[in-house]
Parts: sequence; structure tokens; C-alpha cells
Amino acid sequence: MAAVARGGAAAPGPEGKEAAVPISPDGQLSYGMQLPVQSQSAIYAEPWEAAATPADLVRVARAADRGGFAYLAGCDHVAIPRRLAEGMSTTWYDPVATLSYLAGVTERVRLMSHVAVVGLRHPLITAKQYATLDHLSGGRLILGVGAGHVREEFEAVGADFDGRGGVLDETVDALRAALGPDEYPEFAGERFSFSGLGQRPRPAQERVPIWVGGSSPAATRRAAVRGDGWLPQGDPRDRLPALIARVRALRERAGVAEPIVIGAITEPLYVGEPGWSVGRRTLTGKPAALAESLRAYAAMGVHQIQVRFRSRSVGELIDQMAAFDADVAPQLDA
Repeated sequence: MAAVARGGAAAPGPEGKEAAVPISPDGQLSYGMQLPVQSQSAIYAEPWEAAATPADLVRVARAADRGGFAYLAGCDHVAIPRRLAEGMSTTWYDPVATLSYLAGVTERVRLMSHVAVVGLRHPLITAKQYATLDHLSGGRLILGVGAGHVREEFEAVGADFDGRGGVLDETVDALRAALGPDEYPEFAGERFSFSGLGQRPRPAQERVPIWVGGSSPAATRRAAVRGDGWLPQGDPRDRLPALIARVRALRERAGVAEPIVIGAITEPLYVGEPGWSVGRRTLTGKPAALAESLRAYAAMGVHQIQVRFRSRSVGELIDQMAAFDADVAPQLDA
């Protein structure tokens, strides 16, 4: 599997292996998905996920790897306070452990944290974990980062909740150094400094892509100035053009010449007619109609979409993934 540079073009993989999926601002509209089971918020988890097993995660990962999915993503929370547990649940798998587990049963699909709350940990700890994941997976990591929103979680580990925006900015800069090619990276900031400390293994990629999550003014500024990609927070379609324009304008103003990968989270999907209640927001119907609807994202300037399928079982989810791959995806660039 190949390392992928900042622009997203994949180098040839080792003999007998497919290259990691390229995700490029100049390429086709890519699509990936958040893994089921590993985070079970009441907002989006399906009832069947509560009793799902690691074997179900493997089935989904292998289905994505066989098809055209560009990435699989996992969330990050250390602990959920009781006041939020009813809505968020307390089921949040560790993303590094989960993605490493799935790296061993996949070959080409990229592995993304969406998002890692990196302010909860020292940058050298984060770098050690994700460099190892990138090394073990053959260069398939996309490091998605975000500021976090659960105060008690920060307080429990001694992290700065009120100053988390500034912490995240500096952490991204520190991670650029710590995930770079040098065995002994150096960084000097207001909060973090390190030098003369070696870390191996190094990432397989020359430059690990860092995608910044969030749609607030601070998050879009952070993505524009520091990110290789931007992951908005499921904003309605009518808000996206203005947000994308803001990111591009801020990036140009900051003098960042490299392209940025613009993402979007789509409405829930169901390929075909479900025959059961999937909710009013869910896009359903024939593949051509779904593809036409999703092409609107590309017209806005989106490069990759994160899709989610309604389902009543892991089998139905995998069937939906296969139907999307076979019948919808080929029409996304029509």
C-alpha cells in the first residue's frame, strides 16, 4: 500500500498490494463513511448496533475495502458524563485501536479519525499512536482533528477546556513536526516544546494529511490556515457554499498555496425504496436520482462526501454499501 502525498495522489503499492485510495481536489468526487458500532450516539446509531460485535465491524470494513469507498472513519471520546449519556451514549471505541484492528483486515481503504480530540493528549502521545497506525497500515492514515465539546472530559484528564481552540492550533503545528520525517522532531511553542526525543516507527507517508473538523468561525479559520482538508459538521446544504467560500478566502489571505480537500456529510441515504420508515431527511430512490442529488455537492466545490446508510442489520448496511458502489457511485461524475 502506498504513501499518499499532500495533494492526494497515490504512489504504486508494494507488489501484490493495491495503493491507498487517492483523495484529491483535482479528482473525482470521493466518498467515505463513518464506521457503525464504534460510536452509538442516539442522533445517528441504528438499533442493531447495540448488539453488534467486532466481527460486524470487520464485515463492514472489508465491504468498504472491496468497493470504492475512500475511507473509513472513527470517532474519539475518552469518557462521557452522565448528563450527556442518554443522548451521546457511553459507547465510543478508541479510534487508534479500532482503526489499527481494521488495518489488519483491509488493504486499500484509508483510515481516518473523525475527529481526534487531540487537545486531550500531549502531541507526542498523539504522534506516537498515529505514526504507528500509519506505519502498520502502509500509509493509509488521514488524521482528522477537532476541538472537542465535553468540558468534563477535559477536566478529568487535566486538559484546558476553555483554551481548547488555542491548544488545538498549537497541537496541529506540533503534530506537523512530530509526524514529519525526522526521527528526532523539534518544536517550540507556548504550551508544548520538545527536542532531542526520538520516535520510531515514523509514518509511512511523507506528510500525514491533517483534516480539520468543525464549522464554527474558529474551526473554518483553522482548516483554512493549517489544514490539508476541512470536515464540516453536517451542515445543511444551503449553508455550505458560504462556508466553503470562507475557507477558500481565508486560505488565500493566509498565503497557503497548497489545495485543500473540502468535505461534506450528506443526508442519510437509502438506495431504492426502503419499505420501512427511514425518516424525512433520508434521500431514497433510484440510483440515478440519488446520484443527481449528490452531484450538487461537487457543484459547490466539495471533493469528498461522507455517506451514511439507513439499515436494520449489518447485512442490510452491507447491501446498501454494495448498491451505492455499483449503481450510484459511477454516476457521481456524470
